[in-house]
Amino acid sequence: MAEPDRGEVAGLILAGGQGSRMNGQDKGLVVLHGEPMVAHVARRLAPQVGRLIISANRHADRYGRYGEVVADGDPGLGAWQGPLMGIAAALLVVFRQRAFEPGVAASNLATPQWLVVAPCDTPFLPADMASRLIGAALAAQSPMAYAVAHGQRHSACMALRTSLRPGLLAYLQGGDRKVGLWQARTGAVQALFDDAPPHAFMNVNTPEDLAQAERYASQ
Repeated sequence: MAEPDRGEVAGLILAGGQGSRMNGQDKGLVVLHGEPMVAHVARRLAPQVGRLIISANRHADRYGRYGEVVADGDPGLGAWQGPLMGIAAALLVVFRQRAFEPGVAASNLATPQWLVVAPCDTPFLPADMASRLIGAALAAQSPMAYAVAHGQRHSACMALRTSLRPGLLAYLQGGDRKVGLWQARTGAVQALFDDAPPHAFMNVNTPEDLAQAERYASQ
């Protein structure tokens, strides 16, 4: 089965975390090598997708410089509901019918078939992450794939069929929030990235991680 072209793929950067291990800072806006971390992630993910969305619950104006911002959270549940709520919010935007606007390419009006997800604190993502995740899912005839590198699972780096939205909403409405459990119930498969650099999926969660990331970024 042929892989979809970029117009059929939307990207999502998850930026709705509390940053509790980063002294409450908005991690996507923490400066790494002279730029907010979200800038590093967007620069790597944007060329792989046709549309880039950022889910966030604060500083929407600043995130808007890097992508289309959607609110992370449900009005009835409040903020800080975890990455799956951010994915659900992005899928709602993906499926929202857009009125025709002069000058907007037809490809931008189509509903993407895939959503490729990455956290805002993974600044060294592979440049081919989207195609490899989608390729692994297609090869296994699965609606979802997540990254595994050097024996470590990176559940938040995933590609999923946008048609999974109803099932995700049902999962969230049932009170569950665990990413791995949802992926297991959906039949997600692994996409191996053992050939990627060891820091390709590094999560910058703490000030110590940030110092290490600075060293990688300087190389």
